[in-house]
Amino acid sequence: MDRLFVIIGALLACASVATGAFGAHGLKGFFETRYEPEQAAKMLGHWETAARYQMYHALALFAVAWACARWPGGIAPWAGWLFIAGTLFFSGSLYVLCLSGLKWLGAVTPLGGTAYLAGWLCLAWAAWKSAD
Repeated sequence: MDRLFVIIGALLACASVATGAFGAHGLKGFFETRYEPEQAAKMLGHWETAARYQMYHALALFAVAWACARWPGGIAPWAGWLFIAGTLFFSGSLYVLCLSGLKWLGAVTPLGGTAYLAGWLCLAWAAWKSAD
């Protein structure tokens, strides 16, 4: 399980760098032709937030991998799966919202944020329970 989270974390980190670079260098013109200037700047901000949170949680998967190896059989894998779900729902919904303009996707983003929070709580719980 620890190896799987390292692999997924590395792939998500790589994708975060790629999406961040794409946003910084390739999307400004797209957003400027699609949205009013203020809205275009807002979409670039959303894109950057999605890439940043994706990177944070890709790196967090390395901590999960370490926790899985250190405290096998506990709740640590749940943290990893929640971080992955959080990335799909939080970052994924923001990427699609920015590219498509589908505003209803804004309602999906908090589900990802909730998954991120639950993941961090699971990781804390895994460490707490290991003290027994």
